[in-house]
Amino acid sequence: MEKYVERQKVIIVFFSICALLLVYKSAELQIFESKYREQARRTTLDKRISYPSRGLIYDRNNELLVVNTPIYDIKATYKKVDSEMDTVAFCDLLEISIDTFSTLLNKNWKSRRYHKSVPFTFLSKVKPETYAQFQERMFEFPGFYPVIRNTRSYPHQNAAHTLGYLGEVDQRTINKSNGKYQLGDFIGVSGVEKSYDDILRGSKGLNYLLKDNLGRDVGSYENGSLDYSAVSGEDINLALDLVLQEYGELLMRNKKGAIVALEPETGEVLAMISAPTYDPNILKMDVNRGAAFNALLSDTINKPMLDRSVISKYPPGSIFKPIFALIALQLGVTQPNKTIYCDGSYEVGKRGFSQGCRNHPTPYGIDVALQWSCNSYFYQLMKDCLLLNGYDNPGAGLDTLVNHLSDFGLGKKTGLDYHYENEGFIPDSKYYNRLYKDVFNGWKWSYILSLGIGQGELELTTLQMANLAAILANRGHYYKPHLLRSINGDKLAIPTKYLEQQQVRINTKHFEPVINGMEKVISQGTATSAYVAGLDVCGKTGTSQNQR
Repeated sequence: MEKYVERQKVIIVFFSICALLLVYKSAELQIFESKYREQARRTTLDKRISYPSRGLIYDRNNELLVVNTPIYDIKATYKKVDSEMDTVAFCDLLEISIDTFSTLLNKNWKSRRYHKSVPFTFLSKVKPETYAQFQERMFEFPGFYPVIRNTRSYPHQNAAHTLGYLGEVDQRTINKSNGKYQLGDFIGVSGVEKSYDDILRGSKGLNYLLKDNLGRDVGSYENGSLDYSAVSGEDINLALDLVLQEYGELLMRNKKGAIVALEPETGEVLAMISAPTYDPNILKMDVNRGAAFNALLSDTINKPMLDRSVISKYPPGSIFKPIFALIALQLGVTQPNKTIYCDGSYEVGKRGFSQGCRNHPTPYGIDVALQWSCNSYFYQLMKDCLLLNGYDNPGAGLDTLVNHLSDFGLGKKTGLDYHYENEGFIPDSKYYNRLYKDVFNGWKWSYILSLGIGQGELELTTLQMANLAAILANRGHYYKPHLLRSINGDKLAIPTKYLEQQQVRINTKHFEPVINGMEKVISQGTATSAYVAGLDVCGKTGTSQNQR
């Protein structure tokens, strides 16, 4: 009997100890380690990208040219979408049909463009009020979340070509970007937006969020230690002067052509006008953008999207004469006081043709030839240049001329910080050898005299022509034309190549007779309508035939 009682006590003590252990462990879980109880409710880890504000763009006087405006998107991660969610409520909220829902969600998963575990833009540019409602009800739709991104708008309707526009990055760029770009990201497509995309775009942020079994956000993972914030893009100032840009566009209204104004002391582009133009706001990233693009591209007569300031090329006509005169002086084929006689025509062999001269005094030198834009004088200069190496070798003389023209930045890009720039065209001896390969004994000097007056096959961009004027103003040097003036207010942050002086191989003494002639153009020559009393102005008129 005593053994039975003793055994009973042992059993009671054993179970009491077990009960105490269970009570302790329960208390530990419920009281001492409540954080584990909370985390038990958290079932998934979600990565959430945050998008930066794109840098703003100002003119040289801090006038705002480009600002940010928000757009609201719905992102989706296919593998996290709940197949049992209320699709009808989802579609009603976003104002889309069930068929549209299916089309937007089911991508071509075989392509490299999409991956089931990578977020993609399910629906873009939703209404702000819809975005707010979706935020409140997001827990009902696992796998979907709203994001805010910035697109652009323009307080002024100017400089559309120069500023450029944004678009969604293409797959080829994504593949080459080493992770910098992802599907749906915006990127500069043209203009300054493209040239300085790396500076303007900023960098994205990333947050790791814990979500419960209902898809609700319940906190940061690891207290946010792995999160990092989006970094806004840098603001830039362009060299453009908005007032001058507006005036230039006003002058070119209902016309086709271009204007470029440079600051000779720095190479800064003060105005860059292409006409016809368009309001840059019509290419904002909104629902009407596609129709706006189609309208602009379908206008094949006016071609408003063509930037005629840097892409189109034209025969410069008589504005080429001052540059040609400088080279002729440098080569020694003429002198400032050397004169020729002009009777209104120029003879090649036994053939003469009228030049429509303006009853200027004769004989005359370089200054009067420029003042009255006399073609005969420059035909003679062209002949003398071509025959520097003998009557039977005009190609050598031409290539010497072309070599000097290259010093002036012709026949090549100026280096403008722009998404595209035409090189223009300077024909050399190889070009004419090909052109006249079927002509007996090849081409002759008389075939290309029109180059001396800026015509023939010679073609320049408007930017190149403006740069020639800057070289004349500086008496032989220039800075590469550029649109960027400063980054976050720092003028020294611009690329150093735009701070380096470029020199042409022309003796400075040769500039004086040429500039003297250009002063006479304004004061008493072919451009007296531009004369302003008390203001010394140099210029050169020019007209040319352009069939394109």
